[in-house]
Amino acid sequence: MIDIFKINWPARSNVHALTTTRIGGVSRSMYSGLNLGDHVNDNPDHVKQNRSLLAQQLNLAAEPKWLNQTHSTNIVAADQVDVPVDADGSYSMQPGTICAVLTADCLPVFICDTEARCVGVFHAGWRGLLNGILEQAVQAMQPVSNQLMAAIGPSISQPSFEVGAEVRDVFIERYNNVESFFVVSNNPDHFYADLYGLAKKQLIDLGIQSVWLPESVCTYKDSARFYSYRRDGQTGRMASLIWISH
Repeated sequence: MIDIFKINWPARSNVHALTTTRIGGVSRSMYSGLNLGDHVNDNPDHVKQNRSLLAQQLNLAAEPKWLNQTHSTNIVAADQVDVPVDADGSYSMQPGTICAVLTADCLPVFICDTEARCVGVFHAGWRGLLNGILEQAVQAMQPVSNQLMAAIGPSISQPSFEVGAEVRDVFIERYNNVESFFVVSNNPDHFYADLYGLAKKQLIDLGIQSVWLPESVCTYKDSARFYSYRRDGQTGRMASLIWISH
C-alpha cells in the first residue's frame, strides 16, 4: 500500500489533487520506496512498477502527463502532450487528463478554478519562482476563469533551505516586499529562504486570494516519508497529480 498526501483545500469534489510520498513501491537503496522519477538513474523497471502501483491504487483511467522538467518557466496544455516534453507545469480543461510534476524539495503548486473547469500543477523551485512560472501558470488559466484557488504540496521548509546572498538579492531586485522571506543563517552571506511564503505572496499578488499551505511539513526533515534532494543528493522523486474526474 502506497502512502498519499492529499491536498486539503475546498476545491470541488470532482477535482483530485495529491502528492505521493516515498512509502510503498519497489525501488531500493537511495531510491527506496515509491520513486516515480525516471531521470534519476533508478532501475527503469522499478520506476515502471512504481507508476503501475500508483495507477492501480488511485484507479487512474489514464497515464499521467509526465514532463521533462528543467527548472524553467515553460508550461503546456496537458491535453496536447503525447510524450514527455520540456516543461515545468501543465494545465487541463478536459476531465480525465492527469497533470503531473515530480519534486524532491521544490514546491508543487496546484491551481484550479472554483467551478472545476480548469486544473494545473506546477514545479516551482527558487529559480522557477524568481523567473515567473506562477505568473505564466495564472496567465494560462485565467482565460478560462478568474476565480482561481491554489494550494502548495509538501516541500522543503525555511529552516532547512539555505541560499547564498546572491539569491536573496535577485529576489529583492525583482519583487517588492520580499525581504521578510529571508532570515540570516549562521553562515556568512547566507540566508534561510521561505519558498512557501514567496510562492503564496506571488499567488496573492497575481490575484489568487485563496492559497492553502501544508501544515508542519518539510521534505528535508521527514526522511521516512519524503525524498529530498537537498538532504540526500541522488534520490527519488514524489509525484504531484491533479485532474478533473468525469
